[in-house]
Amino acid sequence: MSDITKQALAQSLKNLMITTPLAKITVNNIVKVCNVNRRTFYYHFQDMYALLEWIFKNEVSNVMEENKTYKTWQEGFLRIFHYLSANRKMVLNTYNSIGRDKLETHLYSAVYSLVLNVVDEITLGKEVSEKRKEFVVNFYKVALVGLLLEWIRKDMIDNPEQIIENLNKIISGDTHKALLGFKMP
Repeated sequence: MSDITKQALAQSLKNLMITTPLAKITVNNIVKVCNVNRRTFYYHFQDMYALLEWIFKNEVSNVMEENKTYKTWQEGFLRIFHYLSANRKMVLNTYNSIGRDKLETHLYSAVYSLVLNVVDEITLGKEVSEKRKEFVVNFYKVALVGLLLEWIRKDMIDNPEQIIENLNKIISGDTHKALLGFKMP
């Protein structure tokens, strides 16, 4: 029952964010839409930003599912674009509010997980230091989330498939080279 309540609260906030800036939404608005009381809300979440964080944590990480391999990472990353597009109003509302850090935190987390899986796959059975792997993962995490944030900042107009295609042309083979082709102390 707890997950059903959390989902209802999340859907309520998402629906409100379609027409109302995040700063103008209250807990009372959220509970009124999904027909629960304030105590129920606070039983599950500390505040509205905790609910927003829960939404991004659950939805962004679920969106990639099994697409976290060297051959499928582009599909996983594309799914993040599609999720953000499908939730455009909520994402832009969050991006342009004090809750922006919740969005960024979970984008970084999801992309980190994606890149880490790819790096682990590439280095399986090879002698690559954890320090080098972590450096490469963080580099790609920052680069990929930077692309996402720039796309959001520019009102999510550019075609995600084209972004992925251009990205693939730039980094194709470079991950292998970054992991295996140079020595780090």
